Amino acid sequence: MRAPARLIVVEDDAAFQDLFRAALEPAPGIELLGLFDRGASAIEALKKLVPDVLLVDLGLPDMSGLEVIRACAATHPECEMMVITVFGDEQHILQSIEAGATGYLLKDAMPEDLAAQIHALRAGGSPISPVIARQLLSRYSTPRPEVKDDAAQLSERECEVLRLVAKGYTFPEIARLLDISAHSVMTYVKRSYRKLHVNSKTEAVYEARKMGLLRD
Repeated sequence: MRAPARLIVVEDDAAFQDLFRAALEPAPGIELLGLFDRGASAIEALKKLVPDVLLVDLGLPDMSGLEVIRACAATHPECEMMVITVFGDEQHILQSIEAGATGYLLKDAMPEDLAAQIHALRAGGSPISPVIARQLLSRYSTPRPEVKDDAAQLSERECEVLRLVAKGYTFPEIARLLDISAHSVMTYVKRSYRKLHVNSKTEAVYEARKMGLLRD
């Protein structure tokens, strides 16, 4: 018999905390290791606990859930990570995938059998809310406009900034990491937009990665 899935939940909303407890504590094959309402406390717990599955909200009071995902991926690379959130926009979805999430469920479309979704995730599946799946399919099935040659002229600094954007860092965080001003970060990003012929961070990262301009 397979060992129970050891689970950590990071969620600050009391109503959803109760929902998760009711759905998961009595579920066969699941061991709830801990439920945390702050990202920092979850990251600290990950130094001692060894989860098989992480469920995490993106809108935590003290940090983005993306930071928890990155911390978990760094310390527990075998752990499966699933986002459960109210954010259904493209940027949050792609940033979560970039950080390491393999499942993405919207709170307003929560499946009744959450335990089954966790078992599916652990078995190698990728539970995704239907509206999210449709959004992703629509994006990648839509022909992209041809990118002109000047995109290949992205400077090393512009590529460096885009790499950090792809990892989910904010502009102020990037400025601190690179020891430059936030204004300089914006300048590099805007130059990248112009060269790649795009209008958003998500599109810039997608195009640059597609062309092989970003190194992980």
